[in-house]
Amino acid sequence: MATADLLLTGARVRTLDPARPHATAVAVTDGLITAVGDDLAGLRSPRTTVLDLGGATLTPGLTDGHMHPLMGLELATGLDLGGCRTLDELRAVLADAARRTPPGGWITGWNLDHNTFGDRPISRDLVEDVLGGAPALLRLYDAHSALASGAALAAAGIDGPHRFAQRAEVVCDADGRPTGHLVEHAAIDLVARLVPPAPAAERRARLLELLHGMAATGLTAGHVMDLQTADALELLTGLEDTADLPVRLRLHPWCMPGDGEEGVDHLIGLQKRAGRDWLVGGVKFFIDGTVEGGTAWLEHPDCHGQGTEAFWPDPAEYARALHRLDAAGVATATHAIGDAGVRHVLDTVEALGTPRARHRIEHIETVPDSQLPRFAALGVAASMQPGHTAYTRADHSDAWSQRLGTERADRAWRCRDLREAGATLVLGSDWPIAPYDARGVLAAARLRRPAGSPDTVPVRPEQALTGLMALEGCTTHAARAIGEQAVAGRIAPGYRADLTAFALDPVDAPADEVADAPVLLTVVAGRIVHRTV
Repeated sequence: MATADLLLTGARVRTLDPARPHATAVAVTDGLITAVGDDLAGLRSPRTTVLDLGGATLTPGLTDGHMHPLMGLELATGLDLGGCRTLDELRAVLADAARRTPPGGWITGWNLDHNTFGDRPISRDLVEDVLGGAPALLRLYDAHSALASGAALAAAGIDGPHRFAQRAEVVCDADGRPTGHLVEHAAIDLVARLVPPAPAAERRARLLELLHGMAATGLTAGHVMDLQTADALELLTGLEDTADLPVRLRLHPWCMPGDGEEGVDHLIGLQKRAGRDWLVGGVKFFIDGTVEGGTAWLEHPDCHGQGTEAFWPDPAEYARALHRLDAAGVATATHAIGDAGVRHVLDTVEALGTPRARHRIEHIETVPDSQLPRFAALGVAASMQPGHTAYTRADHSDAWSQRLGTERADRAWRCRDLREAGATLVLGSDWPIAPYDARGVLAAARLRRPAGSPDTVPVRPEQALTGLMALEGCTTHAARAIGEQAVAGRIAPGYRADLTAFALDPVDAPADEVADAPVLLTVVAGRIVHRTV
């Protein structure tokens, strides 16, 4: 056996390998794990980097199963409005921004909670007077809706309703006057395309900084659910000309209504693109939108009479596109939040017979008992984001719960039920919709409330995962969801040397402590990308 490039000793190794669940040392050569055991001193040479982890817990490297680091460079710009809990707080923040905005400048913001508006309809009339006439685009936390000011609407030529090829809406009042509430991507893009973009060099630097921040929380890989910015591939190739990515990225460009066979074939061709630590490895669909925006596809209308339509005007077109991709061996991930949306995706996969590729459903916010066993039966992975429960409340007083009503709100994020029904359950953050910190994802999956907030009543606590289930959701199940279970997600000879070391055991330690546990080491392909030991 070749000597090791990297030798980690003195660890409590949770391998997640049934053949050898525990060890104290791991050897790495040429980016792969070459040995796992208790005495690997014989693999040491003068060129070997040796690190004594001093009793730290070493796990397979964590994967974020749903993230948007590329698109997030545009979404997460301007004011972080996540701290605005009331309309008065929002108005104060915007008034201060208006005073600091030069003539002709834009006010942009993100992470705005629907609950900030209380029972009021989202409208520019609530903030227009504090903006000083500046064009403003404020994205709500779900990234599927935004609030635009009068000046922004005028700049975009929006003076009434608009027709779209996909499910989207420029919300107007009874007189046909735009309220500024823009629902779904096509509507938001009418205004967003006018916001001056950051230079490419600045975006490359921001992306590298972002990925280093992610690596510092233990992340070694991410399933990126977009590839929509015009220069995304150039951004990645340009970055790899000067640096190694500290997080592996698997990219999923979107397939949208109206793309047709030519568009689907273009997406198939993109699957050949790859760099050293990134690749295009699937396609993302939307079958619906969001509950709060009234665009989740539900079996029965929400409290406002909305939610009975799919994102695709013709859902059969979605099915044809997915089947064409499957025939080419291309994996898919479909955003489906409402119960009707989830059912339709499962029906579409079932109609394949024996799929040639792996398929998964993202979010699954409310689903009835009848659909749970279908995930395992059809081999469809469930991709869920535990941090999203922070936008709901156990007493159903939040906008999401009120839209759905008690029965459907009681089916919120059924992580435990899906696991116990045999589904592959991959966990993620959905950054920038929620914080990317991998430790927070592990904690939220167990707590069903934000970590460090013991006075917050958990949302459906019976859906909490065990510590081991949560870790598996970011390791073995994440690998299985993309067909990499033979090369990733475990600490075993021949597997990728993607590793994370914690100061405490993320499985057995209290979940609130896991959320801010020191990450001592992060290794990607045998490269140390984060280290405090």
